[in-house]
Amino acid sequence: MEFDFDTVVERRGTDSLKWARYRGRDVIPMWVADMDFQAPQPVLEALHARVEHGVFGYAVPPRELVEVVVARMASLYGWTVEPAWIVWLPGLVPALNVVCRAFGNDGDEVLTFTPAYPPFLAAPMLSRKTLRTIPLKRENHRFTFDMQGFAAALSPNARVLLLCSPHNPVGRRYEPDELRQVAEVCLERGIVLCSDEIHCDLILDGQNHVPTATLSPEIAANTITLMAPSKTFNVPGLNCAFAVIPNEDLRRHFKRAREAIVPHPNALGFAACLAAFRDGESWRAALIDYLRTNKDLVYRFINDEVPGLAMDDVQATYLAWIDTTALNLPEPGRFFAQAGVGLSDGQDFDGVGFVRLNFGCPRQTLQEGLERIKAAVTQR
Repeated sequence: MEFDFDTVVERRGTDSLKWARYRGRDVIPMWVADMDFQAPQPVLEALHARVEHGVFGYAVPPRELVEVVVARMASLYGWTVEPAWIVWLPGLVPALNVVCRAFGNDGDEVLTFTPAYPPFLAAPMLSRKTLRTIPLKRENHRFTFDMQGFAAALSPNARVLLLCSPHNPVGRRYEPDELRQVAEVCLERGIVLCSDEIHCDLILDGQNHVPTATLSPEIAANTITLMAPSKTFNVPGLNCAFAVIPNEDLRRHFKRAREAIVPHPNALGFAACLAAFRDGESWRAALIDYLRTNKDLVYRFINDEVPGLAMDDVQATYLAWIDTTALNLPEPGRFFAQAGVGLSDGQDFDGVGFVRLNFGCPRQTLQEGLERIKAAVTQR
């Protein structure tokens, strides 16, 4: 079956967060993790059917959706998940905040590896916890965990580690041994491990994603895994996600912290999630092929065509983490926006001197954005 990722869908004037940021300006937005592709046809059909029904009351997860999620975990990851382990959520950002509220007391520490998706940096402080960051180290042209730095950052007050796997923004698909080292330290020190795996279905290097919780029964009992269809199938605005929490005690604390604060997913979100997971696999496979070609284009262009910029290969996600430090730009995000390309400034990720580029867009849009980047650098 052929899928069309080349057609440019007009998003101006559609209340798109991504495109509204630069309303009235000649800027191509390539910042927030929101692709410029239409959702799969089965998702659109499921939403049309739900709208035709015409009643939008409070919703519960359809039984078939739970069965599909359980089957999907077994098929893709060899992970046997019990239905009772699944906790439904309107998104992963609320989930990060729930985790920070659920474990430890005011002032206790939440750890995360940086650079990190900005909500990882905000959630601890919003939950009256103390944020402690551990910079990733870069070796062999890739970022990885600094285990010595991790050990040095630990204190008796550490309660939670927020882990991003695959890692946004650096694009790493962590190897099982890398994840195991981190998870075992958490086990030894009594630190709850929250593994945000929202990009798990977007692996671009031909390998398999390994959920942290599958590394051992002991690690599973200490891990809260967060997943969603939103990034893979481009339905983030429909607000449907879930946590997988095998440990009943952790699950009880998590659900208690969620009550009366975090709403349940809505009927449209459940319908989209079911259709995506049940009927969207061929579309996902085609998407990965398209993103892989986009990734290769960005990698070659940035490293070969733009003096002063560099990036590592992207193993997963549709996000490129670009090093601008050689250019000595005080605000690289602002610099490129003035040149007509809206990128995420690395400062927001605790990655000063970098920018993040979203290549989840038609190739025509991507090529134009890259040319603007090149022109901005060569003409400065």
